[in-house]
Amino acid sequence: MNAVEVNELVKKYGEFEAVKGVSFNVNEGEIFGLIGPNGAGKTTILRIIATLLQITEGSVRVFDYDVEKEADEVRKLISYLPEDAGAYRNLTGREYLSFIATFFGGKKEMVERGIEIANLGKRIDDKIDTYSKGMIRRLLVARALMNKPKLSILDEPTSGLDVINAQEVRKIIQRTVKEGTTVLLSSHNMLEVEFLCHRIALINEGRIVEEGSPEELKEKHDAKNVEEVFLKVMK
Repeated sequence: MNAVEVNELVKKYGEFEAVKGVSFNVNEGEIFGLIGPNGAGKTTILRIIATLLQITEGSVRVFDYDVEKEADEVRKLISYLPEDAGAYRNLTGREYLSFIATFFGGKKEMVERGIEIANLGKRIDDKIDTYSKGMIRRLLVARALMNKPKLSILDEPTSGLDVINAQEVRKIIQRTVKEGTTVLLSSHNMLEVEFLCHRIALINEGRIVEEGSPEELKEKHDAKNVEEVFLKVMK
């Protein structure tokens, strides 16, 4: 079974067509990346899959559930982390994860898993207001993964992070996939995702312009990296 099936997806905002007939599948157990510049339509697609936006045309299924007709079932299986997600800064990291866990039954094991994923050491008991941007992002990624979702949707998970924190977030994502979670993420950092994703779809102006594994695409276009592939495709 595919984790995600997107078929001829169209999303319009009035007369503006943000997504123009996009189709792709995400295999269960893989990291799949939607890669492209800002404004390409990546976030719109992720929000549709996360049941947050209505479809104009086409269809999307998550583990064979229709995201429009069976949205409640889809939400039981997924987590979604927006690029601009924030945390309650007057809480400690532990308190924040405990609060989020209440939406899933408040299990202590879930909180402990979140603490382990965030890997903030003793700082987990400090107020979030004292955290760096990288620490907050690691806490938010932990929030998105601590309930062991079947599908985690991550929008620009390392956006704005320094090299060390970005690397830590990538390691978190890779470990989670090994434990059984499928990950769908977006990024405009093509070089980073080249080393993270099993397969990618290059998207520009609401259309997929190329799709495959990083190695397949580099070989096909005789390119040194995915960024070079994208530049060649866009000519």
